[in-house]
Amino acid sequence: MKIITWNVNGLRAVERKGELENLIVSQQPDFLLLQEIKGKKEQFSVFLTEHDAYEQFYHSAEKPGYAGTGIWMRKEFADVHAKEINFNTHVPDAPNHDEGRVAHLTFTENKEVYDILSIYFPNGGKSPKAWEEKLIFFDRVLDFMNGLRAQGHNVIVGGDMNVAHEAIDLARPKENDGKIGFHPDERAWMDRVMKNAWADVWRAKNPDTTDVYSWWDSYTRARDRNVGWRLDYFFVDKKQLKNVQEITYLNEQYGSDHCPLLLEFKVEGL
Repeated sequence: MKIITWNVNGLRAVERKGELENLIVSQQPDFLLLQEIKGKKEQFSVFLTEHDAYEQFYHSAEKPGYAGTGIWMRKEFADVHAKEINFNTHVPDAPNHDEGRVAHLTFTENKEVYDILSIYFPNGGKSPKAWEEKLIFFDRVLDFMNGLRAQGHNVIVGGDMNVAHEAIDLARPKENDGKIGFHPDERAWMDRVMKNAWADVWRAKNPDTTDVYSWWDSYTRARDRNVGWRLDYFFVDKKQLKNVQEITYLNEQYGSDHCPLLLEFKVEGL
């Protein structure tokens, strides 16, 4: 399976720039996980809703022009591999459901169940309540991941986690220590994810690599200087790391203030 996750920071904008089509043509992913789509399906073009090569699912925010997630699934892949395909839209008991923060694809092949989640984690900086809800959202997502795995499912989580885990994951850790995005409570959640036997796939495969980021502040043109943060991740069960064939940040792909992250994953039966 070839899976790409990308916070597009406005799906219609990245389409108008031609960058979404560039990514599809150059990478031809089986699955495309999208975050911050900032729109509703009825506002989207035919390319975004009736693509010849993809089944397209969106979980839009109720607030216009805000948040939202999506998953594209290659029709050819579905025809060959995926049976009993279902799309879901939330993590039980998590706040921020009306912001469209989770898109969840489940499919079955050879009696094996696969769960692919596209998640846009809250920033948490708007208010004390928003901060509290971010931490609750973190915990509910981990509970949900653990619950799916406990059922024997194969779980792949991709998205914008809105947190840099370690000092190595941002260009200026000292200046940002304790701030939202690099706060001890957020980093402690990432620690819990690892302790629950999940792997941050890219870091697991690149334990000492520095200066690789997925988000740059566009206002200060930080991408030109590579002053960034690694906020976008794939998580899989640690036992499944052996099935990872490639994990790469597509730093040359423009169109958003985030770059995409590509995962090639071999699973039995596919």
